[in-house]
Amino acid sequence: MRLQSLVFLCLTVFAASLFAEDAADGEAKKQKKDKSVIQLFDGKTLKGWKSTNFGGEGEVTIKDGNLILEVGSDLTGVTWQDAKSIPKTNYEISFQAMRVDGFDFFCGLTLPIHEGYGSLICGGWGGGVCGLSSIDGFDASENETTSYREFKKGQWYKFRFRVTDEQVNAWIDDKEIFDVEVGDHKFSVRIEVDASKPLGFCTWQTTAALKDIMLRKLTKTDLEKKPAEKTADK
Repeated sequence: MRLQSLVFLCLTVFAASLFAEDAADGEAKKQKKDKSVIQLFDGKTLKGWKSTNFGGEGEVTIKDGNLILEVGSDLTGVTWQDAKSIPKTNYEISFQAMRVDGFDFFCGLTLPIHEGYGSLICGGWGGGVCGLSSIDGFDASENETTSYREFKKGQWYKFRFRVTDEQVNAWIDDKEIFDVEVGDHKFSVRIEVDASKPLGFCTWQTTAALKDIMLRKLTKTDLEKKPAEKTADK
């Protein structure tokens, strides 16, 4: 009987040690994974952000856990203050955005692309143009990334923007809207949004809501994966 109890005790201790090791490994992996992710908006404060001084900008507020960019004359936006935390390549930004009011772009995301910058514009030029400004001096309305779609007021849309050494990609609701080879292209922004650098959101004569803003540094495994979705028809 004592032998059985001893065996049972040893097995219990062994199982507990294995569980502890698995838990520790899981926590270590979680911490390692978390290091690649930067939460850019906590849903409560403007920590890390500053209202962009465009001149004529609307108010920037937080309401119901959302970052609100009120309609301005003409641009309203926020700029991320810690430039060193934003990589120039091999990263991905995801967020949700909603056009609350207005008829022009509610998503104007400016961010680094290698040694240059670019702006993801969605809902511009009267409400429906999407694309990247600018590529070799050509705006989102007139380059290879140009596409058109309807955006409904009061509806959330999921956005994802990825920069790697070879490609620049963007998705709306998990559907790819463009796939650009970096190659010898020159990426730049229009002078109107220059104040959004190194990373910023803005709107044009439109009120927008933003949430779930995250930046993730891409791992080797991420970079080896091929995009599941092909570019949407323009």
